[in-house]
Amino acid sequence: MSSEAKPVLELQNISKSYGSVQALTDVSFKAYAGEVIGLVGDNGAGKSTLIKVISGAHPQDEGRLIVDGQERHWKSPHDAMNAGIETLYQESGLAPDLTIGSNIYLGREIERKGLLGKLGFLNQKAMEAGAIKHLENVGITVPATKRTVSELSGGQRQAVAIGRAVAWAKHVIILDEPTNHLGARQSQEVLNVIKAAREQGLCVLFISHTLPHVLEVTDRIIVLRLGEVVKDAPTSDFTVESLLGTITGLTV
Repeated sequence: MSSEAKPVLELQNISKSYGSVQALTDVSFKAYAGEVIGLVGDNGAGKSTLIKVISGAHPQDEGRLIVDGQERHWKSPHDAMNAGIETLYQESGLAPDLTIGSNIYLGREIERKGLLGKLGFLNQKAMEAGAIKHLENVGITVPATKRTVSELSGGQRQAVAIGRAVAWAKHVIILDEPTNHLGARQSQEVLNVIKAAREQGLCVLFISHTLPHVLEVTDRIIVLRLGEVVKDAPTSDFTVESLLGTITGLTV
């Protein structure tokens, strides 16, 4: 990454504890537009806490969080969303009984014009058309946006959830185990969406225990162990074996 490029996200000496448990200690890194970064570590390494700090779910105790050059202090996850950070946790957050289009616009519904809009009527046609455009931008093809999410396969659901995040993110997408419990073909669909998000200039933070997926789709890998960054290096520096060794502490 060019030294002249400005990071879209920067963490400076972020620390967080829960009572006597130190979850994060002096975590620092920079993330750039058009970059997929793998965040990996064993259970208890601090990944979940780090996600919560970046996404506004939990405030840090110490350190600075800088988004697009501006220091930010989140009061809630909505603050982070308004600043262009979208987070997809292991549960996709989709409403199974709503259509794909309605899910893409969930919380951002388009109202009808005039009196009907004031009465709460939604412009379903505009939302379906917008959903198709957003999904096509990241290479997602679904049978019809009027189908409900419950009619989709697991891979399609996850792809739609990521597509929704891509549609609204301005800077960063955080993906927590997006290929978990998916088969090989479905996982590849999701990885392709991540690559498409990178092509759109978004920064993707990809958390996964599936190391081959991390090695396939990321540009850089940050390894956490016991709440600290123990390695931050280009993906090309790692193999599955060396990455596993860095995670467990058996190699450096």
